[in-house]
Amino acid sequence: MTNLDLTRTYPRYYKAAPRPELVTIPAGHFLTIEGQGDPDKPPFAVTVGALYAVAYSIRALHKQQGNLFTVPKLEGLWWINVNKPFETVSRDEWFWKLLIQMPAFVSAADFRQAAALAFKKKAEPQIEAVKFENIEEGLCVQMLHAGPYADEPATVGKIREYMDTHNLVQNGLHHEIYLTQPGKAAPEKMRTILRFPVK
Repeated sequence: MTNLDLTRTYPRYYKAAPRPELVTIPAGHFLTIEGQGDPDKPPFAVTVGALYAVAYSIRALHKQQGNLFTVPKLEGLWWINVNKPFETVSRDEWFWKLLIQMPAFVSAADFRQAAALAFKKKAEPQIEAVKFENIEEGLCVQMLHAGPYADEPATVGKIREYMDTHNLVQNGLHHEIYLTQPGKAAPEKMRTILRFPVK
């Protein structure tokens, strides 16, 4: 039985250079869930758990059908609703949409069945908030960030400098792809793709 790994199937999606680069990101199917608040506080971890519960339920469903796949990397879209620099706003005011990409063979019907099974197994209310969405970012500037999340502003600064030089403006949300599992690696070993849709 072949185990599909999206990080190998779509290497341009899950790889970035240690310098800003312009890329085109195709559409994909994603599990998503939204929330607000400090990512270091318990509600965030519960929300992540709900997203993974549905992802692994879909994986189990397709494993029975002979379509085995590795659950891909966690991702996050981040924004604030005030006209201030992101880094100056209290983390309690942060908004986020967490994502996990699904293989092309996963359907909306698969999602509904798997979500119902996940809720039956683990009756977390957040599971009912998980959605199945098609997302296409298109043209983006991205860069690999090495190190802790607290050091991201320097990387974002390089991305924005690249955008200014090439007459590009942001056309979507701050996007992070966590190549190392949050909270599981030493800060200096963490690797995160930072991606900004542009036009």
